[in-house]
Amino acid sequence: MNRRALALATAAALAALCAPAAWSQPAPAAWPAKPIRLVVPFPPGGAADLFARLIGAELAQSLGQPVIVDNRPGAGGNIGAREVSAAAPDGYTMLLGTVGTHAINPTLYGNLPYDTRKAFTPVAMVGSVPNVLVVNPSLPAKSVAELTAIAKSKPGKLSMGSSGNGSSIHLSGELYKHLAQVSILHVPYRGGAAALTDLIGGQIDLMFDNLPTSLPHIAKGSLRALAVTGTRRSPSLPDVPTMAEAGVRGYESTAWSGLFVPTGVPAAVTQRLHDEVEKALRTDKVKARYRDLGADAPEMTQPAFDAFVRKEYDKWAEVVRASGAKAE
Repeated sequence: MNRRALALATAAALAALCAPAAWSQPAPAAWPAKPIRLVVPFPPGGAADLFARLIGAELAQSLGQPVIVDNRPGAGGNIGAREVSAAAPDGYTMLLGTVGTHAINPTLYGNLPYDTRKAFTPVAMVGSVPNVLVVNPSLPAKSVAELTAIAKSKPGKLSMGSSGNGSSIHLSGELYKHLAQVSILHVPYRGGAAALTDLIGGQIDLMFDNLPTSLPHIAKGSLRALAVTGTRRSPSLPDVPTMAEAGVRGYESTAWSGLFVPTGVPAAVTQRLHDEVEKALRTDKVKARYRDLGADAPEMTQPAFDAFVRKEYDKWAEVVRASGAKAE
């Protein structure tokens, strides 16, 4: 009996020693206990802001706490990203990051006050919008191959508009130039609307525009669509090929957005956030709104999204360096 009592006492002591390690991890049920702030590092009205408000509303319902969308624009998204990078890693501050903040800006700016790859944990893909290569109808190119032939026959003579140096619109064009080995003059504007106006008016020849803003002009015939920049055709333009289908091998460029948290947030919290975002993206309400926008929400595990972000970082770093683009 004494030996049995001693064995039981030893087992109890070992269990007590092991317990603190388990208790140190916050129980998923304890989170969230207060409102959550979702920082959008861009002004209201853009694709990232729209994604944040759609998904934020769904998360508020599933998590049982308000999700407050907080727009913190400036410096191409760097101001809002920096604020979140310095926030407490408790799951109550999140970032709606984009291809700009997490793949383009680190090389474009070169002097960010934080390391994008180390300061954040990628949680979930939220959505992506392809760009579309559009030309003024007066340009005789009716395909990407014909456009490439014209560009090669007249190096530097064609002009390509964008919403500004380093924007996804600009670098979608630079990726085409890099892969097709063509010389086209880049004309940066202060915003995509101004560039689109000049493209329609014939002051510039082509542009890689966000699909939703060009769709009405394509439908009216004031712009000609040659290709979309995603990996598959857009349901909004089923007869328009992808850039890869049109002959530019290896081409892929989308204006994607994803959910990020500061590094150090407990794994149980990030996993729950990922699962809730995935559930939100599959609701009829969100799917219908994404269809209207020509947006996509590819299903990804958290590790897959992490790998995707790292791949995008490497790809756009190469394109930025090749283009010589610098932050304005």
